[in-house]
Amino acid sequence: MRSMTSKGASVANQSCTNTNDGKTILTDADCSEVLGYAFSTWKKWRILIVIFCVQCSMNFNTSLYSNGLVGMSEEFGISLQTARTGAGVFLVTYAFGCELWAPWSEEFGRRWIMQISLLLVNLCCIPVALANNFPLIAIFRALGGLFSAGGSVTLGIVADMYTAETQQYAVAFVVFSSVGGSIFGPIVGGYVESHLNWRWCMWLQLIAGVVVQAMHYFLVDETRTTVLITNHAKDLRKADNTLNVYGPMEVKTWKETLAPKELVALWIRPFKMFFTEPIVAVLSLLSGFSDALIFMGFQSFGLVYKIWGFTPSQVGLTFIAIGLGYFLAYLSYIPAIKRNMNQRRQDPGNEFANYEGRMWWLMYTAPCLPIGLVMFAWTSNASLHWILPVIASGIIGIANYSVYMGTIDYLVASYGEFAASATGGNGFARDFLAGILTWAAIPFYEAFQEGTDQYLQWANTALAFISLLLVAATFWVYFKGPSLRARSSFAQRLADAESEKATIPPPNGRFEPLTV
Repeated sequence: MRSMTSKGASVANQSCTNTNDGKTILTDADCSEVLGYAFSTWKKWRILIVIFCVQCSMNFNTSLYSNGLVGMSEEFGISLQTARTGAGVFLVTYAFGCELWAPWSEEFGRRWIMQISLLLVNLCCIPVALANNFPLIAIFRALGGLFSAGGSVTLGIVADMYTAETQQYAVAFVVFSSVGGSIFGPIVGGYVESHLNWRWCMWLQLIAGVVVQAMHYFLVDETRTTVLITNHAKDLRKADNTLNVYGPMEVKTWKETLAPKELVALWIRPFKMFFTEPIVAVLSLLSGFSDALIFMGFQSFGLVYKIWGFTPSQVGLTFIAIGLGYFLAYLSYIPAIKRNMNQRRQDPGNEFANYEGRMWWLMYTAPCLPIGLVMFAWTSNASLHWILPVIASGIIGIANYSVYMGTIDYLVASYGEFAASATGGNGFARDFLAGILTWAAIPFYEAFQEGTDQYLQWANTALAFISLLLVAATFWVYFKGPSLRARSSFAQRLADAESEKATIPPPNGRFEPLTV
């Protein structure tokens, strides 16, 4: 093995980027052995497992709150609808928080940004648990959502360790944690609601948050490419002070790093793409609506299973079916990913395999959303067994995971270096719609109640028809994708860049971080 000094000499002799003052700026091609792509398989999966736990904790935080609604309503003398404000506002601010944290993780690294985010979210749990009035709860729930980095950093970590061509399995795993974490709230919360004070919903969030923050601190290394290159340059200079090598983070001033114009441009781009790119808009709305249904379920499952006299803890257990749906969908994606990777390997120039082929399995699983909703609607009847709506919710779970995974994978492939912004629009839609529909869930069901005793059936049928339109739009993107991408300014800029790079060796696994 070469010494650090000999490595430095080798680097100094390479064609690195040079500045006017004679500094040699290292690039990822100069020190690929220290980047996240070079981590061992064991190390990558150690990091992924911890990130899985972090993502589950974040979603646990969003969903467990709902089981404290009755207790808060009784203690503070407020309506249940008012108490739901704490759930809705967390998700709405979470939608913005994910976008706001992303640029900071790209500038300063994933590890410490995630630590700061986790710390702030944990601190926000304390005043909520100790609150003596509801406005205090609403304020700190809003701040907790805003402080949550979420998928903007977790999927960014995946992109730091895997290239666009090899990251599908890792993305599928992290997506599983993102959707799966939300079901732990009602499962645990049902028992808390039945046997403990509502404040324990908040204390359990804090306990889970502290545990995962400790896991992250001790088990997750920095993965951001620019940070690793800069650290490597510092190590080289420390080993040989004659070297004049520097990392990319050392040549930018704080003024340049924190330039408001650059940060605002980064923050605005996801929203711009959401409103101007048909592919992003359609797939984000489908993904957002699918996820929002789960959070509507947190509010409405009690209405449905009250038909059979379920207790809060029994209602919570019904969410296990959604979790099983997520798990089955995750398993089903493993051979689907393998199929797509084989197609791309055998025919690298096949446009369908590289883009729309990534949505192939979604064409079979997305229809599970309206099917599951219709089944859930018309089996919510006391004359039928309660297992039928439970099975239906599992089918909805299959669709929700598949929609998230399929849309993320396609957007990453279609938008390349702009994937961070494209998937950011997807994540924003999921959290924002989930927050809005959390407020709207019970009034929505009550609106169907007048004049019929089948209001649950008709309300869920209405949701099924809405989802059917969105699923149809997904098929439209699948078949019309090439023409849509041809009219996309972002996708065309990517295609032009790819054609220019066709005659030169590609960069060493460099890929823009994702946000969800």
